[in-house]
Amino acid sequence: MKKTYVLMIVFLFVTMAECAMDKNARIFVAGHRGLVGSALVRILDDLGYHNLILRSHDELDLTDKLAVEEFFAQEEPDYVFLAAAKVGGIVGNSRYPADFIYENLQIETNVIHSSYRFGVKKLLFLGSSCIYPRMCPQPIKEEYLLSDYLEPTNDAYAIAKIAGIKMCQSYNKQYGTNFIACMPTNLYGLNDNFDLEMSHVLPALIAKVQKAKANGDKNFVVWGTGQVKREFLYVDDLAEACVFLMNNYDDSDIINIGTGEDVTIAQLVEAVKRAIGYDGEIIYDTTKPDGTPRKLLDVSKINNLGWKAKHSLADGLELTTKWYKRTIIG
Repeated sequence: MKKTYVLMIVFLFVTMAECAMDKNARIFVAGHRGLVGSALVRILDDLGYHNLILRSHDELDLTDKLAVEEFFAQEEPDYVFLAAAKVGGIVGNSRYPADFIYENLQIETNVIHSSYRFGVKKLLFLGSSCIYPRMCPQPIKEEYLLSDYLEPTNDAYAIAKIAGIKMCQSYNKQYGTNFIACMPTNLYGLNDNFDLEMSHVLPALIAKVQKAKANGDKNFVVWGTGQVKREFLYVDDLAEACVFLMNNYDDSDIINIGTGEDVTIAQLVEAVKRAIGYDGEIIYDTTKPDGTPRKLLDVSKINNLGWKAKHSLADGLELTTKWYKRTIIG
């Protein structure tokens, strides 16, 4: 029995070593200037992966099929982290659904197909928790995908992300590729988008609270009732999870990434107020949409593989607000 156990451990480590990225591998981080992409660059560099292939939008338009094919033919990346996407919050998704579905479908199609054509060893596709139905049982398990209707305020973006998932799975099935897809919960952190029209809820709140404090405002307005619940993951935790999955996960089934804990928007607002040091009143505009009532991911699958988030919401907010004040406010 003891001998069998030792052999199993040895086999596990050998298997993991075979799956792991070589430190000298050519790694393309698509979208390296964005929230997720920049975190991936930080984490990869910290872990000793220095042979990174990076292109700005001006240098490589990922919606341009021919440009993407020429890039892959010339650079021959071994691994791809597909973090490039057109993203936004409830305002942006509601106002520009055509832009969200078109640009994301173009990016996914071009990068995934070129990864297959030019022999990429492994690709990780970044999805989103918005792919799940609006009224999912909680916490949300991976198998709930396509089990009901989507949230209408971001269904165009969600459908584009679902298409990316299905592309990865289809290429694995037909061509034997190793393309995996992970579904992160709501993200925040360094290099986030704090534009009030296009940002997600947490960076928008940080910008609003900071502005209210700077102006000496006694109150500010938040959309919705404040009672819906959301889960938030510090982006460096996501980046570590992505590298972990690239080295340890080879399955076509999607996998959630999150903290396994959520808060109401009202609780989030109070946490942001504490982090920034603002004591004004919050006015909830209940004429505006709340979005999905609750969106908590079941993260037991990735936890059982050996990964868990490191940063609490309070810790992540402290790091983010300090960076925001230093970098954005100046």
